[in-house]
Order: sequence, then structure tokens, then C-alpha cells
Amino acid sequence: MNEGIINEEASVEKGENARMASFVGAIAIADLVKSTLGPKGMDKILQSVSSKEGKIEVTNDGATILRSVHIDNAAAKVLVDIAKTQDEEVGDGTTSVAVLCGELLREAEKLIDARVHPQTIAAGWRLAAKLAKAELEKAATRETNEEKFRERLMEIARTTLSSKLVLYEKEHFAKLAVDAVLRLKGSDNLDYIQLLKKPGGQLGDSYLAEGFVLDKKIGIGQPKRLEKAKVMVANTAMDTDKIKIYGARVKVDSLSKVAAIEQAEKDKMAAKCAKICDHGINCFINRQLIYNYPEEIFAKRGVMAIEHADFEGTERLAAVLGAEITSTFDRPDLAKLGTCDLIDEIMIGEDKLIRFSGCASGEACTVVLRGASTHVLDEAERSLHDALCVLSRTVRETRTIPGGGCCETRMARAIDSEVPNTPGKKALAMEGFARALRALPAIIADNGGFDASELVTRLRAAHARGQDTAGLDMVKGDVADMTELGIRESFKSKLHVLVSAAEAAEMILRVDDIVRCAPRKREGQ
Repeated sequence: MNEGIINEEASVEKGENARMASFVGAIAIADLVKSTLGPKGMDKILQSVSSKEGKIEVTNDGATILRSVHIDNAAAKVLVDIAKTQDEEVGDGTTSVAVLCGELLREAEKLIDARVHPQTIAAGWRLAAKLAKAELEKAATRETNEEKFRERLMEIARTTLSSKLVLYEKEHFAKLAVDAVLRLKGSDNLDYIQLLKKPGGQLGDSYLAEGFVLDKKIGIGQPKRLEKAKVMVANTAMDTDKIKIYGARVKVDSLSKVAAIEQAEKDKMAAKCAKICDHGINCFINRQLIYNYPEEIFAKRGVMAIEHADFEGTERLAAVLGAEITSTFDRPDLAKLGTCDLIDEIMIGEDKLIRFSGCASGEACTVVLRGASTHVLDEAERSLHDALCVLSRTVRETRTIPGGGCCETRMARAIDSEVPNTPGKKALAMEGFARALRALPAIIADNGGFDASELVTRLRAAHARGQDTAGLDMVKGDVADMTELGIRESFKSKLHVLVSAAEAAEMILRVDDIVRCAPRKREGQ
């Protein structure tokens, strides 16, 4: 390229080299998370380099792993992005989407070596994705009976949790997740479900607490139990009862003047506290600190004051109590107060916490997670969050599909049956798409230590015989009926995996040049 056009420090990779760099990066990312797929997937330890103590996480959540990896390859970043989107949209299937995209690119690499043009491959993939989508919709079923729908949700929760750390307590956690999501009554606002982690005990000791639990202590000399509470949630400074002489220049000619200034500050604070109490409340929760003097005034008035309620917790607490966060107190008629039947102190392990029961918003609940260490608790929280996300999506899009590699095999079969009717090289790309779909059950079998090619060929044979719900039973290492085993997945999750992986793979496939810009120089260099 003309030297005068592109800066000498910029670099351009063209044609074959650019494509190879993209493929290699994307496939490497897919291979990184491949071993975490399925109920027998392995975990990864992620160690942070930046912090002094080298914080570590033990996880098998695809999105968490990919978020933590620092990547320089542009195509690999596309894979990380689709995993993040999958995590935000559906919650589960983050590993599947990265692996499927990687497998599609592996197939594309073989086709390009066989001199098939990238545009032809993309056209074949689009046809294949359309067929796969139609077959997936055929496989999906909807349950209208409430009791049976709850059982479907339990099956989805068990399937999602069986690939996580909480595998041996999956029955217990599935019940926690389903109970919590059904309390939301169709809303998908997961803010009402709080996950509280308390080290100690074991995973099986985790439980669902009605109402809301706040990880704070009640102030000294204040009521420890309040019935029929009227609560104000505020974000205001309650720390100006002492004049901050240090760092401020105040010229006075006697100490009594300093005392007068301090007294004025105190009076100002007393007036503010009086205004707050005039709202007719008996509980005041502040996002900021409350100093000793205002706390003393609240105690005299019999108002329970809770300071420094954690930042995210305050927003959630206001929503749960039906209050709005207040910061000015001149118009009591405009302030929206929250209500709940009872506020009391409870003990979890060694810690005292505050429980709000019978909140205005009945959907609220808190899942208290117990476990041996903070690492176990962090992973349990991630696992439960995935289950909650996927369940709340299923409550809105109620269709479900059999799991265990069943749908991938069905989709691959639908594509294969259309291949003989497709003229030209597009047929090769469609075959490649079907192989990539069948690679998912093969990887799940591999991760379980079973003979993948044996199991996948038996699974194909079962589908060819018309057993549409056949999938992999990873406990026995055999082909079994997924409906009988209760292995279910959310239709929305699987559809998102299929569409996102196909789009991302096509995007990477279309690349033929990679232009790296020159680094920006500092001024004066």
C-alpha cells in the first residue's frame, strides 16, 4: 500500500492472513470455554493480576470467564461480546453461544481451504439458520396448566443448575429459584429478589426469606422491633452537627464564638431532624452516614434510624417498600413513604441483620446463601442468578424445549434433509452448519468422559427412528428420552444462542483486512 496514505506505525493484514488471524482468535476463545459446557463441565480459576492480593474466582460461567480474559484479537472480542449479550438477555447459554460460534468458524476454515468463497458460505449458513429456527419452533411446547408449568420451571432450573457448582444441591436451589420467580407474578424485575451471601454453614442451608433483609445493624438506643412501620428512604447528609474547623479558616476573637457557630450547626441539624419526624414516620433509612447527634434526636422521638444503607440496596429497598428516595423535607404532602408490617432484627450465622416483613410490594424476597467460603458463595450467586434470569424469561415466553443435545440434533437433521435439494456450493456450507450443531452434544459427552462419537451417532440414529425427544443422559452416559428425565431448556435461550452465534460467525467470516491504527503519541514527542 502507498506509504504516504497509512502511517508507518499502522499495520494492515490482508486476505488470507487476516482471515486466519480472525479464525484462530475466535476458535481459541471457544476452546477456552469448551471444557465448561454441560453438566460434567470443569471449572476455571481466574486470578487477577492487578490487585495486590491477586483476587481469585472459581467459576464455570462462560460470561464470567470471558469477561476476565484480556484479549488483543478483534474476532475474539466479538465472541466475548456475544457471550456478554447472552448473559444480559437470557442469563444462561453463555458458554454454548461462544462454542457454537467457534465450531461454525472451524467448519468455515475447512470450506475456505476447499476454495469456497466466504459469501457463498454466509449464504448457505443463512439458509441453514432459517431451517434450524423453524425446526426449533416445532420442537417447542407450551404448558397452560399452572401446576404443570411450575413443574416445567423446576425442570428448567434443575437443568440450568446441573452444570454449576451447586449440582449436588440442585433440587434445593431449583425450588428456591422457582419460588422466588413465581413471587414476581410475571414481572421480570429481578431487583425484587435480593441475593445475600453469608459465609458459614453449607450450601444446603441456604433458604428463601420472605420480605427484604438489609445487611445493617439498628442504631443504639432505638426500638429493635417495629410493627406497622412507616418508612422514609432518604439520600441526604446527616453529618453536619459538628463544624469542621480543621481545613476551614474561621477568624474569631474568642472561643465562645466557635461554640456559637457549633450551636448554630446543631440547631440546623435539630430543625432538619424535626422536619423528617414531622412526616409521621417511625423508621428513617438513609443512604449516607447519620452522626451521633441526629441519631440521639431520632432515638428520643422513638424513630428507628438506619444509616449508610448500601447503595444498590437503597434503590431496591425503596422499590420493595413502595417508597421514593427523598432528599428534601419541606413538603411532607409530596413525600412518598413506604410501609411494611414488621421490622425486626434477625441473626444469620454470627451477624445481626434487619428484616422487613410484609412489604408493600409483596413480590419481594431475599435468598440467603450459605457456604464454606466466599469463593463458593460467589459461584453459588452466579449460578442462582443464571437460573433466576432464565426462569423469569420463561415466565414471559412460556415455550420450552427438551435439553441434552436433543434440539441440536433435530436442527442438524432438518438441515441435512434439505441439503440434497440445494444446488451449488451453498449445500457444503449447510452441511458445515449441521456439523457445528452436532459438535455441541459431542463436546457435552466429551466433558463427561464418555465416547463422544459413539454417543452422537447413537443419538442421530434414535432421531432417524423418529424418537424426537432423544438426548444425552449424562449420568449413565447413554441416549435417553429427555421428557422422561425432565431435562428441559428455555426456548428463548436456545433461539438466542442459535441466532447470535450464526450472526457473529458470519460477521467474522466476512473479514478480509485487519487495519491496526498507529498508537497515539503524547504531546511533544
